[in-house]
Amino acid sequence: LRQGLEAKYGNAIYISGIKVYSTVDYEIQKIAETAVANGIAVIEKRVRKGVQAALIAIDLRNGHIKALVGGNDFWETQFNRATMALRQPGSAFKPFVYAAALEDGMSETDEVLDEPVTFPGGKPNTTWSPKNYDGEYRGYIPMKTALALSLNSATVRLAHDVGIHNVIETAKKCGIKTVLQPYLPIALGASDVTLLELTSAYAAFATGNRIYPTTYERIISKDGVPLEEALVSSDMAFEPDIVDKMKVLLRAVVEAGTATKAKEIKRPVYGKTGTTNDFSDAWFIGFDDRLVVGVWVGRDNHKPIGPKEAGAKSALPIWIEFMKNIR
Repeated sequence: LRQGLEAKYGNAIYISGIKVYSTVDYEIQKIAETAVANGIAVIEKRVRKGVQAALIAIDLRNGHIKALVGGNDFWETQFNRATMALRQPGSAFKPFVYAAALEDGMSETDEVLDEPVTFPGGKPNTTWSPKNYDGEYRGYIPMKTALALSLNSATVRLAHDVGIHNVIETAKKCGIKTVLQPYLPIALGASDVTLLELTSAYAAFATGNRIYPTTYERIISKDGVPLEEALVSSDMAFEPDIVDKMKVLLRAVVEAGTATKAKEIKRPVYGKTGTTNDFSDAWFIGFDDRLVVGVWVGRDNHKPIGPKEAGAKSALPIWIEFMKNIR
């Protein structure tokens, strides 16, 4: 908030006596900070110290940022991992592949092939063969099973069939702003994003609209004159039928996929885990009917968090604790 206002108003934000009304909800912010602190403490019982985490919660109705945690200790480091850190999203990027496929005319019950496959590599005379996390392949399976189980081979085949440029366009219209490399590995999250843009982009799966995150509601001068009021703005990203199908896919992740722990939350929630190959980044991005919430866990030096510290193990418990306590 401060950085954005400095760019717009300069030093006046400190000396002119203006009042800034933030979108952050103090109670929700406290819950977020506690969930991050508790999550890191649990993770560091399993791995060496130095783990960081970030969380952002955005109101689906208006894009208001209700809570934002950029790290485990502001006084230790002011680097904001929610808004500034560019990290690979891993499988948390996969829903954009499936959304592109739905827009191409497929249905959530259509089958995709999950078998070993090889594509030309990025360099001459090289090849690339995506592997499933568990090393198993399941043949023809419904799209929702492929996403629920986060199957790499099936997802890359789907991205190839739909066209990687269509996948990129789908991600962009949802709100991904960073440059995405037009190669098949981005289907598995090989192109960097920020937690803020990935979380806000998932809002399109929840409502069909691309939202524009904002940190303040209004700004008033010391004399009580309104200087600025943040307007609620959104653009349509998906038709309602695509939203309904994406909810089926993302609900399957919770009901029978990599995020079954989230069934602890006794209301409908939807989302996707994400993990990079070397366990250096762990994610969970998800939503209910009110908030879209993203959690990232990793180390600032991009070293692995620890053995098998996947999104479901590191990031999801933080997300669950937060979502359990906000109602």
